[in-house]
Amino acid sequence: MNEGFDRVLVVDFGAQYAQLIARRVREAHVFSEIVPRDITAAQIRVSNPTGIILSGGPASVYAADAYDLDPAIFELGIPIMGICYGHQVLANALGGDVEQTETAEFGRTDLDVRSDSILFSELPDRQQVWMSHRDAVVKPPPGFAVTASTSTSPVAAMEDLVRRFCGVQFHPEVVHTPRGQEILKRFLFELCGARPNWTHVGIIEQAVGAISMAAPAGRVICGLSGGVDSAVAAALVQRAVEDRLTCVFVDHGLLRRDEAEQVEETFRANLDIDLVHVRAQDRFLDALAGVTDPERKRIIIGETFIRVFEDVARDIDDARFLVQGTLYPDVIESGTKDAAKIKSHHNVGGLPDDMDFELVEPLRDLFKDEVRAIGEELGLPEEIVWRQPFPGPGLAVRIIGEVTRERLQILRDADAIILEEIRRAGLYREIWQAFGVLPAIKSVGVQGDARTYAYPLIVRAVTSEDAMTADWARLPYDLLEGISSRVINEVEGINRVAYDVSSKPPATIEWE
Repeated sequence: MNEGFDRVLVVDFGAQYAQLIARRVREAHVFSEIVPRDITAAQIRVSNPTGIILSGGPASVYAADAYDLDPAIFELGIPIMGICYGHQVLANALGGDVEQTETAEFGRTDLDVRSDSILFSELPDRQQVWMSHRDAVVKPPPGFAVTASTSTSPVAAMEDLVRRFCGVQFHPEVVHTPRGQEILKRFLFELCGARPNWTHVGIIEQAVGAISMAAPAGRVICGLSGGVDSAVAAALVQRAVEDRLTCVFVDHGLLRRDEAEQVEETFRANLDIDLVHVRAQDRFLDALAGVTDPERKRIIIGETFIRVFEDVARDIDDARFLVQGTLYPDVIESGTKDAAKIKSHHNVGGLPDDMDFELVEPLRDLFKDEVRAIGEELGLPEEIVWRQPFPGPGLAVRIIGEVTRERLQILRDADAIILEEIRRAGLYREIWQAFGVLPAIKSVGVQGDARTYAYPLIVRAVTSEDAMTADWARLPYDLLEGISSRVINEVEGINRVAYDVSSKPPATIEWE
């Protein structure tokens, strides 16, 4: 899908901000890709990037177990920008000095621009940046000019315009560095000469072409969940293969209240597609019986989905390809070399090895906000494009413990109230996700002067741009009070409501 676009590689040294760097590059309309720290010069040469960005990281460059970089990469003639730890890696590898300073820098810091610079061209001589480090570059490598400093970092920025290398000790990718995006753009456009052609129209054209090449003949099956990801994937595939597409909506019994009927009605009304609705509630719930481990739940659900698709494919002549709405965050969270496995997404780490299909994943390189923008460009209706994310395993990963029919019904009823109240307050579009979580524990309560022993409900609502990071939503107290009152009074089996005030990280958005 990314063929034809200039590409910037973000080398991940284990930074919490590596994904944010990649997003900021894409916001400048340049394609970015996160790669592991042990990538070789030969691999980079094959990838043929326009530029390379070295991310931050938790290590020290002089530690015994320090992360380093293949030194041949510096001989490829490709522009390189180091950020924080990446800045120190660049300096250390090319002959500069990195030391642990007496005073660490964390948070907002004043930066003084010291000389003419490409990165800081036309920017103020003194500006605020965001620092997060203990080590610092104290002497630049030969050929580098010091372009900025702080009271603690004598080489807070440096540039070698001959080799088109640069480094900054601060984090330009975070919003706490107000001019950070401008600095990144100067690297992308002035030093790399990148073309800003990673646009919605360009992405659509490239995706349709890539799909046509990936599935040149035969029937194509698309797993349709009702969310924006699978809907956009289906719309792109339909453009590429036309009437060779069959969409399959599997009701696994883990959906929200009335969701199966709403999905079928919406898609039949808005997309001219061949749609098969499979009712497989018993099959999924039987497979999940007695299972409490969240990873095991996801693997079971992922494999069962594939088996259902295979059953459908037997009735469709020459059905060889399966389309999934897999996104970039799904791939990252399911585990890469330098991004630890947070959880196996059912459509990535939960897939069985013995599939009868060839996978087609047109959104695998995209973040959620990019997918939504493409959905709008394709003309999909608002209720599809802006539907809040809902996990493929559904309510199974919102029940902490064994999934039973009783617990599913309780959570469905409570979750419906949460969404009704969020919509009534006019906050549905402002919140990334709002939902209920049902732990398989019970607590004592009092209702009607009688003792109750029932489940608690945890309300979770977060704000985010791409689900890679998230903050808990500051919902009004009267809204929380209304949700709590309605749930306790209307949903039999719940006698207590709590609100989750955890951000991501350290928590995840979903509980499992």
